[in-house]
Amino acid sequence: MKIGLIIAIERELKAFLENGGEITTKQVGGRTIFSTEMFGHEVSAVLSGYGEIDAAASTQLLILETGCDLVMNFGVTGALIPELKVEDLFVVSRVLNYDFDISPIDPVKKYQYLEYPDEFIPLNGEMVEKAIGIMPQLKKVTVASGGRFIEKKEDKDALAALDCQICDMEIAAIARICLTNGVRCLSIKCISDTYAGDGGDFNQNVIRSAEVAFGVLKEIIKAL
Repeated sequence: MKIGLIIAIERELKAFLENGGEITTKQVGGRTIFSTEMFGHEVSAVLSGYGEIDAAASTQLLILETGCDLVMNFGVTGALIPELKVEDLFVVSRVLNYDFDISPIDPVKKYQYLEYPDEFIPLNGEMVEKAIGIMPQLKKVTVASGGRFIEKKEDKDALAALDCQICDMEIAAIARICLTNGVRCLSIKCISDTYAGDGGDFNQNVIRSAEVAFGVLKEIIKAL
């Protein structure tokens, strides 16, 4: 199988690069594609950078350049509800882009794209269930995804009120581009900053949480 990985930040990429396999690189469109073999699969990764714009561009580039059958995303995430702890693990079942709103001009809800029946962008349900079968400790989660690092509690409460439990800055774009291209998408998230935490919380936990998330991803790739 050909698998593509979208990785947001260098501290998350470090977990992939230190995996132990031989890695080749290719420069395309101002980005580097890192490729290796993992458990018999061709795995290629792109460091997208923060945010939906770069994540969308990187996902489309990876799909076109590698012909991947599956796009996987792993990384750290912020908690929107108090009961979630650092290193809690999740598989994303759906995502809401809280920066998107065409409801003033089209007959849709706020945050809803015309193509979808509600305001949530779905990830591949078959892959979500397969991931849980491989790693039963994973919990399904809904992500609020957008262009800001969410730090203030009032912002966390507002996003939690939209039936989201965690937040990030990339998965809405990754999931949407995958759906557009007919490519399956799977995302594994690990809490780095809690409901009570802030940017300092994130910086303290990001490397370890990224390693934990990548460890889960490796087990899933191994079982595919």
